[in-house]
Amino acid sequence: MGTDVRIAGFLAFLIAAALVPPVAAQGQPPSRLLAQAPPPAPRVPAMPTEVDVALVLAVDISFSMDMEELALQRAGYVEALRSPEVHKAIANGATGRIAISFFEWAGVNIQHHLLPWTMIDSPETALAAAAEIEKQPTRRGQRTSISGAIDFSVRQLDEAPFRALRKVMDISGDGPNNSGRVVTVARDEALRKGISINGLPIAIRKPGYLDISQLDIYYEDCVIGGQGAFVIPITEKAQFIQTIRTKLIMEISDAPSEPARLIMPAQVRVPRVSCTVGEDMWRNRMGN
Repeated sequence: MGTDVRIAGFLAFLIAAALVPPVAAQGQPPSRLLAQAPPPAPRVPAMPTEVDVALVLAVDISFSMDMEELALQRAGYVEALRSPEVHKAIANGATGRIAISFFEWAGVNIQHHLLPWTMIDSPETALAAAAEIEKQPTRRGQRTSISGAIDFSVRQLDEAPFRALRKVMDISGDGPNNSGRVVTVARDEALRKGISINGLPIAIRKPGYLDISQLDIYYEDCVIGGQGAFVIPITEKAQFIQTIRTKLIMEISDAPSEPARLIMPAQVRVPRVSCTVGEDMWRNRMGN
């Protein structure tokens, strides 16, 4: 009986000791000890992935493009992304990676984003991007706002989750700007950000009442600019796939060798065609 009492008393002592807070060192309360604990190391944010080029592909879907032209244009980009030559150009870059964003446009507020920013670093990722673009429905829209396409592309490049050695937008279209702000204003703002603009003017059909006969010159003087900027016109339907593949390879392979140089703004270099010809034709035809 006495032994049981002693065991019970010892167990009660152990339980009581476990419930008593630890004795503070040097007379300091436990809360002071906790407050003096070293803070956790700050988390260093991860650096964004570096790519050779962040490329925005802006594709015209205005009603002046017929359904066959729209299909050929879409197929040109899909086949380009499936091309071994394009895959090789990507692999041969400084990082072996590019990032692309693909959208279709018409009037100033008509932009359909088919492919948000996607990193391509292998044939497999290129093929996946091609499949994503290919499966999207075909759309069309009123008016032609090259300036709206440029502005939308600039926003895409500003928000890109990559650190790009070069920033490039490529504008395809079959007519001059006739909606939104003046195209040279949008162009010059993009150039001041170090963005290059390339052009793919589509001049397959005979010019209609809102078309111009020198679309390639219009693109050269009023749309493109920046380091290495170029225009490749399409004048026959059979050229779509080969021309778009060639254009994409040029945009991927043009690694910068010096700081970007901006072309002279439109108000300094006199263009060979009026950069407001589209707006003038629309106003004369539609009265607004």
